[in-house]
Amino acid sequence: MATTALPVWRRAVIKIGSGLIAPGGKKCSTQYTLSIAGFITAAKNQGKEIIMVSSGAVAGGLSTQPELLKHTTWTIPEKQALAAIGQPLMMNHWRRFFDFPCAQLLLTYDDVHNRKRFVNAKNTIRQLLRMGCLPIVNENDTVAVEELRVGDNDNLAAYVAMLAEADLLIICSDIDGLYDSDPHCHSNARLLPVVEKIDRTIYTLAGGSRNPIATGGMRTKIEAAQKACARGINTVLINGRRREALDSLLAGQLSGTLFKRSQNPMTAKKHWMVHALTPCGQIIIDSGAGRALLQGGASLLPSGVTGVAGDFKKGDAVLVLLQQGKQIVPIAKGITRYGARDLTKIKGRKSAEVTGILGYTGAEVIHRDDLVLIYE
Repeated sequence: MATTALPVWRRAVIKIGSGLIAPGGKKCSTQYTLSIAGFITAAKNQGKEIIMVSSGAVAGGLSTQPELLKHTTWTIPEKQALAAIGQPLMMNHWRRFFDFPCAQLLLTYDDVHNRKRFVNAKNTIRQLLRMGCLPIVNENDTVAVEELRVGDNDNLAAYVAMLAEADLLIICSDIDGLYDSDPHCHSNARLLPVVEKIDRTIYTLAGGSRNPIATGGMRTKIEAAQKACARGINTVLINGRRREALDSLLAGQLSGTLFKRSQNPMTAKKHWMVHALTPCGQIIIDSGAGRALLQGGASLLPSGVTGVAGDFKKGDAVLVLLQQGKQIVPIAKGITRYGARDLTKIKGRKSAEVTGILGYTGAEVIHRDDLVLIYE
């Protein structure tokens, strides 16, 4: 297979999927993980830093519960129990390969979406790397509920790459890279060695996962690449079953697909706002305010607000929607300085009128430092 020059990197997050750790979905196996561990050791010997995001906890738990192997689906309590059983088994599976310490980090949705916890997790990863450890990360499935989950380890790996301020995200899969059609169905499918920009066309190439215990598929890998690239992190998708694909990375070459990082990456705070902050409500604005935000880099003032939706509070994240005739288009996300109740009272009013209406000195609805554009 032809190779592509790999951008220079010093710190990488490597994501290992269930199909590589537990082929067949029954138990953790060395079939593919042995060569992956060899890559990690060789990379560290080159002076590089590695953080691993590893699936495999549920598969590890299943190996101890043979009666559940007959099921194709499991209840949430069953899956959480299997994860609890399998977490130490998965860690032991990796730890035996290395002569340096491994550290387990179990992250939750709140660790990614709460700014203070996000920064705390970032500091922990930095310290572990200073200590020469291999951080091994997974979502804390034993306590996460469906509504409050990252949901898949591809996107979790992108968040970890942001936390770690990595310059490379490596997604190891059971496929050679991104193809222009499904290679399982089309013999003439063509591998895309480089993706310059992730847009709707790239998403149309995505399919689902063929692994019954996996939570992702090609779509989640593209989502992860988009998050990482927006933060200035190159992302590669390789076949983790092929040792030569891993060896190529050590030699500065890529046998797979490279998603190129943005040349104008977002700041850390604004990237977190776009990709990790969940809006609690919506603010609808008029065309004048839309121009001020999109073209002038301005703050959002009460006079430009035409509508308020949701029961958000001061300091919550909100989605900013632009009214364009009969259409309402999302253009930004920001942190509001007013709750929904007060904003409803002052929408459309001049800033000088706010004090008389609310009884306290007014401010911008969203300051430009707390607002990030999301339009395409």
